[in-house]
Amino acid sequence: MAETLRVLVTGAAGQIGYSLLYSIANGDVFGKDQPIILHLLDITPALGALGGVKLELEDCSLPLLRDVVCTDQEAVAFKDIDIAVLVGAMPRKEGMERKDLLAANVRIFKSQGTALETHAKKTVKVLVVGNPANTNCLIASKYAPSIPAENFSCLTRLDHNRAKGQVALKTGVTAAQVRKVTIWGNHSSTQFPDLRHAEVTLATGETKSAYDAIQDENWIKNTFIPVVQKRGAAIIAARKLSSAMSAAKAICDHLRDWWFGTPENDWVSMGVISDGSYGVEKGLLYSFPVKCSNKTWTIVQGLEINDWARDLMNKTAQELVEERNDALEACNK
Repeated sequence: MAETLRVLVTGAAGQIGYSLLYSIANGDVFGKDQPIILHLLDITPALGALGGVKLELEDCSLPLLRDVVCTDQEAVAFKDIDIAVLVGAMPRKEGMERKDLLAANVRIFKSQGTALETHAKKTVKVLVVGNPANTNCLIASKYAPSIPAENFSCLTRLDHNRAKGQVALKTGVTAAQVRKVTIWGNHSSTQFPDLRHAEVTLATGETKSAYDAIQDENWIKNTFIPVVQKRGAAIIAARKLSSAMSAAKAICDHLRDWWFGTPENDWVSMGVISDGSYGVEKGLLYSFPVKCSNKTWTIVQGLEINDWARDLMNKTAQELVEERNDALEACNK
């Protein structure tokens, strides 16, 4: 048996946490020989519901789950953790402007960044899910300066999985037959889902570029891209709740690939600190195509960027610059 991992999930009484915790505790993410202690953080009014989640986890009788720590105190939640999954965030409410939402979340992620700095292991891996995820991740990293910036990432795997799913439906294959999809930029409606380097293995066994397999550039530009960009809103409109099952699955995929590595012939999308690749401003938290190995990620290099793609990449980068500037202004108030 490996040494026990301490995994923190914030907002753990919420619907994403409820959909996520079983997979982590059951070994589906970090391996079937990896003991887990779950640290579950939520706001004080949610402690009753969080206690119910703990009871259910106990009732699952999971052999890898060593303990469940439920708390509303950051000092307890972040103590000696190996993994942090920061799901909890202030949701956007009716009539709320984007700046108001950013200001509310700056307070949360400034505090949690400070808690990471003070209480977590310096090797901790941090995945930010709560929206606006890119900017929340940037703020958390800023306030945990002794933890390497490359240990922070935000979730764009849900968008990545959505893109794969749409291509699979269009071409009549399974999602496993779709590779090298990319999500560039922000986890928002400005993101750029990019198929220009993607591959599809058809039912015949032949592998083609996604463009050749689909043979419909109009569909790619005018149906596929908007569907992926606006999928979250479509789910809210249909379900009256935001994505939970698919978000939890994407969190598991992101963490598993970060931990164990990506397949040799594929890459995934992660929001990470830019090193200046593809002309994206250094230090911006931006989604790139990445490969993972030895619990680290590297940005895939050398992909051709044409003028059309560059325009879309710049638009989502500009939104992230504006979010960052608004968030930093809020930090200083």
